[in-house]
Amino acid sequence: MSNINSRRLIGGGFGALVEWYDFLVYGLSAPAIAANFFPSSNRTAAMLSTFAVFGVAFLARPIGGALFGYLGDRYGRIRILSWTVLAMGASTLLTGLLPTTQAIGIAAPALLVVLRLVQGSCAGGETSGCLSYILECAPRDRRAVWTAVIGAFGFVPSAIAALIIFGLQAKMGGEDYIAYGWRIPFLVGGLLGGIGIWLRRNLSDPEEYSQAHAGKQENPILSVASKKSLVNVILLVALQATGAYMMQGYMYSYLLQVVKISVGAALLTNAATLTLLAVLLPVCGHFADRYGRKPVLFAGAIWFLITTYPAFLVASTGTVAGAFLGQTLLAIGVAVYAGANFAVTVELFPTSMRQTGHAIAYNLSFALFGGFAPFVSTLLVAETGSSLSPTLLLMAVSLLAFITLFFTPETKGIRLRDSVDSIESTSVSSLGKAANKFTR
Repeated sequence: MSNINSRRLIGGGFGALVEWYDFLVYGLSAPAIAANFFPSSNRTAAMLSTFAVFGVAFLARPIGGALFGYLGDRYGRIRILSWTVLAMGASTLLTGLLPTTQAIGIAAPALLVVLRLVQGSCAGGETSGCLSYILECAPRDRRAVWTAVIGAFGFVPSAIAALIIFGLQAKMGGEDYIAYGWRIPFLVGGLLGGIGIWLRRNLSDPEEYSQAHAGKQENPILSVASKKSLVNVILLVALQATGAYMMQGYMYSYLLQVVKISVGAALLTNAATLTLLAVLLPVCGHFADRYGRKPVLFAGAIWFLITTYPAFLVASTGTVAGAFLGQTLLAIGVAVYAGANFAVTVELFPTSMRQTGHAIAYNLSFALFGGFAPFVSTLLVAETGSSLSPTLLLMAVSLLAFITLFFTPETKGIRLRDSVDSIESTSVSSLGKAANKFTR
């Protein structure tokens, strides 16, 4: 790989690392945040409030995605990506400096919500901008593996944050960590944001983008509004969003609060399985480049349908081995599905409106399915009394993805500047053909 391509992957990937570190350190810090910002004698109520604020940030993602997507399509990928990584790092840093409810009353959770909204808005632009940039830089036969590498950068932060939190709790003890140690991982997020800006300082927009914008430019928001790809991507991303946030935003708290294993076991098993997920993602991206996007996506959806219940059943046994194995089953499903999905969801939009279209669809899906997955899962356990009830959510979304794939065009090898509407118009009539090809 050439030096310029390495710098593009590292510069783009580190932004994804900052985005997801900043976003997911909140999920791993949920018990401490609940204690400091939502004090309550009812632990479930405090956790529900904490996860509700986690979900609020996802409501800002579609708005921020549309704004930064429009700016990225009109004024360049790298310029906007530098601003998003700066704002994400700053909001995470300020979260680590917030006074608690005990110090300033209701203003504390209010300010927390504001910072989460800023974080969500910028994250909404970062993912789509980064994936669009990397896709347009990648060789035609390597697009899935390149975007999967960016996806892998997005899962590594959870492992990093988990190890930081584990080390702090081991050194400080649980009470001191809850009191003030939880702030340190957020301050680290601010530092990572600065590194992200430095890595992107000398990058330039890809030739694919420059050529596509050499002529007359239309308003990307108006242009993308008529694209059937919007609905397609929303439904495709639903499973990726739900599966990812089961792993990154919920399983740690689930193992602590529901299964009741030790903090160390919950953190380390979560970190180990997320690291495995990150390693598997480029491998699955390679398969998507070689065999096509749809066969790999079908395999991921079927994997979730078959293994979700056993995964939670094993994870709920209360053993370290069970926690690791259960999360591993989920991690494999996310890796297989997302390994192809990162590419196809940006390939479905032409270059002139790619960042806008992907940002709107991707972030709407994450807001609807991913952001509130921890909240819905916690509520299901509280209402049903069953530790296995979160499987209902993940299996339902897996079935939705499986059905959607029959109406999804194959995007392997398409020219990025072209619209896939002509392919989409024939996808329904070829449903039977796709089914036959899949079952052979």
